[in-house]
Amino acid sequence: MLYTGEGSMSYEEKGTWVYLVVTLVTYGGYAALLLGRAGDDLAATPYVGLMIGAVIASMVLAIVVRILVEVVRPSDRHRADERDRDIDMRGEQVAGGVLGFGMILPLALAMAEAPHFWIANAIYAVFTAWAVATSAVKLVAYRRGF
Repeated sequence: MLYTGEGSMSYEEKGTWVYLVVTLVTYGGYAALLLGRAGDDLAATPYVGLMIGAVIASMVLAIVVRILVEVVRPSDRHRADERDRDIDMRGEQVAGGVLGFGMILPLALAMAEAPHFWIANAIYAVFTAWAVATSAVKLVAYRRGF
C-alpha cells in the first residue's frame, strides 16, 4: 500500500523516527566527546565508560522521547497491523545484510590483533550503521511502499 499523505503517522512510524534520531544523536555525541578527549594517540583515549554511557543514554532517550512524542501527538492506534509487520520485516532483512557485511571489519581487526579501542569502536559503528539502515528502509517503505 502506498502512502497517500493523508492522516497522521502510525505509532510504529513515529517510533522508527525516534529510534533513528536518538541513534544518530547519541553516536554523534559519543564521537564528539571521544574526539574531544583524544590526545596524540586516539587508541589510548579512555573510551569504555563513554561508550557504555552512550549505549545507556540511547536506550533511555529512545524510551523517554517515544513517550513524549505520544503525549504531544497521540497515535490513533498503538497496535501494529499487517503493513507495520511487513515493513518491520523488510527493514530487518535489508539491515541484516548491513550488519553481517559490516561485522567483517571488527572481525578483521580482531584477527589482526588490533587494540581493543579499534575493535570496540568498529562494532559500535557497525551497530549504528545497522540501526540507520533499518530505520531508513522502514521509513521509505512507510512513505513510498515496497
